[in-house]
Order: sequence, then structure tokens, then C-alpha cells
Amino acid sequence: MSSPPRVPALDLRAQYATIRGEVRAAVDRVFENQAFILGEEVEALERELAAFCEVRFAITCGSGSDALLLALMALDIGPGDEVICPAFTFFATAGAVARLGARPVFVDIDPATYDLDPAATRAAAARCTRLRAILPVHLYGRAADQGALLALAEERRVPLVEDAAQAIGARDASGRRIGGRGRVACFSFYPTKNLGGAGEGGFLSTDDAALAERLRRLRVHGSSRRYAHEELGINSRLDALQAVVLRVKLRHLDAWNAARCRHAAAYDEAFARAGARPSTVSLAAGGLPLRTPAPVAAPAAHVYHQYVIRVPAALRDPLREHLAARGVGSDVYYPLGLHLQPCFAALGHREGDLPETDRAAREVVALPIYAELSDAQREHVVASVLDFVTR
Repeated sequence: MSSPPRVPALDLRAQYATIRGEVRAAVDRVFENQAFILGEEVEALERELAAFCEVRFAITCGSGSDALLLALMALDIGPGDEVICPAFTFFATAGAVARLGARPVFVDIDPATYDLDPAATRAAAARCTRLRAILPVHLYGRAADQGALLALAEERRVPLVEDAAQAIGARDASGRRIGGRGRVACFSFYPTKNLGGAGEGGFLSTDDAALAERLRRLRVHGSSRRYAHEELGINSRLDALQAVVLRVKLRHLDAWNAARCRHAAAYDEAFARAGARPSTVSLAAGGLPLRTPAPVAAPAAHVYHQYVIRVPAALRDPLREHLAARGVGSDVYYPLGLHLQPCFAALGHREGDLPETDRAAREVVALPIYAELSDAQREHVVASVLDFVTR
């Protein structure tokens, strides 16, 4: 009898095996040219990213965290300003706000989508006295409610700055690719992302020509020409080695995202047959103690950077231990809301201030999902999960 397949949470080696020849040829090209920082390869990548995201401009930078920082710098956000953002996200979202001396105004999430709750966002905006931006996160690869958030941003006359680090290729309810409806969107090339590099990297997308030009200047020490510095910027340039790797991967991204969607649909179907319900139904409603991602309706499109289920808090860690014993990787994104992080203690938040954020942090589990996942591996994940939750 054969042993069950091992299923890592992510398998970048499997991805590399499919593109090894293309990547090595591209990297050799850079070494032959000996042009390593910005340059023609980066410019070509920026044109290709802009076309992919259906925007006029893409501006690369050193990381997704830098993309957020540069976006806020370019919008002149600074000390005493307020920026609305979720607490259920990676640290960089609020970290960029605080780095500039501004105040992150943490807002609770919609428990079905894990994105900013529009009603809670509107209520928070009404309490703000120096609101300068609204910063939603398209978490796990699903678009936030762009229509409601854009309407609010327009009412308050503040920009919508999108944290799209996990959502390249996703579409919102209008059918528009993420990256072009807000004033600016911020993306990450961290290796684990749907479009991941061979190290750090990021980019910003916008349709605003003046903003794009300022972002290009800010990423090079505030300089638009050599040794002339119009303003204080930072050093956040993408290198050509990253650019050529990303240009290779970008050609495959639509197919990889489609494969993620196929695996997600298969997960949904298998769990539903066993009695699981989507996250639009609270765990308190009973039934099988398992909730799957809320469905999206066309023309919206989820790209499943993560496939996240929910189980009761008391079961979450035991489930992960059970999966590990079966050779199945899993992870938790994110185990503690940013409002409760020690570095934000001065904001005075306590557990219970953002109840949906606190609840999600105790209940979510990310299961393996990537293009190279085999059907046998996925079925082993399903069997392992169901073996635990149906006991």
C-alpha cells in the first residue's frame, strides 16, 4: 500500500521546475548585459504589468511594503493624519501609515469576505477629524467592496489606496482588474505571492500620470535626474534580475491563477458534499463545523492567493496538528489583529473592539493551494480535514 502524498503549504520548487529553462535564459541575459538596477528590463516589466492590470502606469519598487509607503508619501500623508485600514491584514498595511507619523484607524472586517466592512468604514470615517485616505486590503486574493468604498472616498474627498499585495489578477464586482479604480494600488512580488519574484520587490499601479511621475521620483531618493533631488525620497529600486524573472512568470500568471481557481472550486465542492457551508453562514448556525470561502459572482474574480476555511476556535490548532501528522501543510493568516499588536498599544485598543477581526484571527486556516498542486494531493487534504471535523 502506497503512503499518502505529502502536501506542503506551498511548493515553489514545483513551480520553478515548470519554468527553469526560461528563467535561466533570462537571468543569463542580465549577466551578459551587466545592467542590474532599473533599466530596460525593468521598464519592459512595467509596461507589461500596466497592460496586465489594465492601467496606464505601473511603477516598480523594492518591496510591497515600500509600495505602500511610497503611495502614502506621494499623497503627502504625514503626522497627525488619519488613514482607515483593516486590522486583519499583514503588518505592512498599517506599518506604512504609522511610519509617516499618521494614525491608522482600524476598522472591522466583513466576516464572510474578510475585507473591510463598508458600513463599519463609513461609521469610522464619520468619527475622523483628519481623514486623508481609505486603505482597503484585497485579502486572500478577493476584491474588497470597491463600489461602496470608492463612493465613500469620493464623498469624503480622500483617495482610495488599495493594498493589492495578494490580489494581482483579481477582478472586482464591476469586472475591472484590481489596480485601476482607486487612486493608486500597491502590489508585492514576495516569493510566495501569485506573481512572486526571486526575492523582494513590488509595484504600484495608477491611471494618474502626475502621481506616476512622482512615484518614480520618490523611489530614487526624490530625484528625477542624476544628482538633482527635488524632494526627500527613499531608495526603492527594482533590480533587473528580479524584473526578468517576473517577466517570465507574468506570461504564466493567468494560467496559474486559473489553476488556483480550479482547485478552489474542487475544494468547495468536496467540502460542500460533506455538509460544509460557506463563510456567509456563521459557525454559530451549527452543522458541520467548517466554513469555506464565500462565493464570488461574475464578473468578479477571486485569485485565491490563499484558500481559507474557518473552524471553531477550539478546533483550529488541533486541526492543524492533525493535518501536520498527515503530511499536510497549513498556516494562519493572521493570528492577531493589528489593533492588538504591541507596537500599536498607544492607540488604546482592547480585545473586543473589533469582534469580527478577533474571531477570524482565532478561526481561520489556510490550506494548500497553488497551480502545481496535484488532484491526489488536494484530495488528501480534503480527506484529512474531513477526517478531523466529522469525528
